[in-house]
Amino acid sequence: MSVTVETQVIHAEALKKVVGYKAVDDYVRSGMVVGLGTGSTAYYAIQRLGQKLQEGKLFDIVGIPTSTKTERHAKSLGIPLVTLDSHPVVDVAIDGADEVDRRLNLVKGRGGSLLREKLIETEARKLVIIVDDSKLVEGLGMTGAVPVEVIPFCWRHTMRRLLGLECLASCNVSATIRSENENIYVTDNNNYIVDLFLEKPIPDIVLAAQQISEIVGVVEHGLFLNMVDLCIVSGKDGTRVIERGL
Repeated sequence: MSVTVETQVIHAEALKKVVGYKAVDDYVRSGMVVGLGTGSTAYYAIQRLGQKLQEGKLFDIVGIPTSTKTERHAKSLGIPLVTLDSHPVVDVAIDGADEVDRRLNLVKGRGGSLLREKLIETEARKLVIIVDDSKLVEGLGMTGAVPVEVIPFCWRHTMRRLLGLECLASCNVSATIRSENENIYVTDNNNYIVDLFLEKPIPDIVLAAQQISEIVGVVEHGLFLNMVDLCIVSGKDGTRVIERGL
């Protein structure tokens, strides 16, 4: 059994590497401002970007990291880093996702970086999402948490408000405060994350995004709607590119 599990892990990592490398090879050009995603798949895109810079195949690139973890990784590879304050237009952003529906709407943030990811990727001229085919879903909210970043002050009250949302009433929603090492998980922005768990997919994702955002105490949510330009998907049958609207 352990051999089988190990083989599956190796296979999953290979798929992540394929899409991470392809995203950089196909969509990053010299002179670009690149949004650098966070997570195990985005890791390989950052690796490829650093490699091509070191080899001189790309130049005059600057990156904008979506988390402190990504910042450390990019710095270790010699990728010059900037922020939206100095570079408000992002030529291309590359990131993974937790769920991708048929219209390329996403659930993101299970890694904890949803606020900075959305802030940077909203400004991208092209947002490239890289996933393996296990992330493709018919409806959002079915394979794990829908994260919501909230301020620490009265977070229990905010969580109660989230549980009472009419837009999620049919989903049999439950919620937990995210923890790490038996303590409440704290984001890069010194906030908390409430994880919403649903027994049925969100019936109206636009309404859900609106109603979640309207709750006082919510900073941002993990529903990324109408943002993605294309998604590179890897699986046992190879790699394919899904473009928005096609």
